[in-house]
Amino acid sequence: MTDMLRQHPGINLSHAHPKDARHAEVTVFGFWTFLMSDALLFALLFATYATMITRTAGGPTGPELFDIANAFIETLVLLVSSFTFGLAAVALKEGKRQRIQLWLAVTLGLGLVFLGLELREFAGLIAQGGTAQTSGFLSSFFVLLSMHGFHVLVGCVWIVVMLVQVGRFGLTRPVRSRLLRLGLFWHFLDLVWIMIFSVVYLPAVAA
Repeated sequence: MTDMLRQHPGINLSHAHPKDARHAEVTVFGFWTFLMSDALLFALLFATYATMITRTAGGPTGPELFDIANAFIETLVLLVSSFTFGLAAVALKEGKRQRIQLWLAVTLGLGLVFLGLELREFAGLIAQGGTAQTSGFLSSFFVLLSMHGFHVLVGCVWIVVMLVQVGRFGLTRPVRSRLLRLGLFWHFLDLVWIMIFSVVYLPAVAA
């Protein structure tokens, strides 16, 4: 079991930093437990959306409101941000502090772009009369996307904190561990968005 946990998902630091193995076993496993509880939360939100998708109360429907082009751009932005975080992970494994800061800053910028696109989408929906109060369908839509957006905002704040810590403390064991968990969190948000794109936007286009 111990050998399996040392090869934990994400950034495997045991080769470059052998003493991190035991620390990673405890902290990363605990963080995976948190992510699984978060996954259950999103699963409930997806289930709620699925049950409310026809409850439009005579208001606008998804095909009438959703902008697939904007959603596709949002998807690309998040996918690229996962790639840039992966480059930060490689730099972390190689111990290249400045490259870590560079790629974290790029990831932060992409995260903020995503949030800006999402806010623009919400403003457009509201302008068309698609508010959370319009119907159960739109209520579930806004809750699902707002919850994901809130998580992205938390991730962006976390990146800022890590930029400060890397600059001030260097690549100490706690800093490396926090970057590892941040990577898991960020990639998790990417997976959740892919689910949102597949469950929410694509069926609206096909309808």
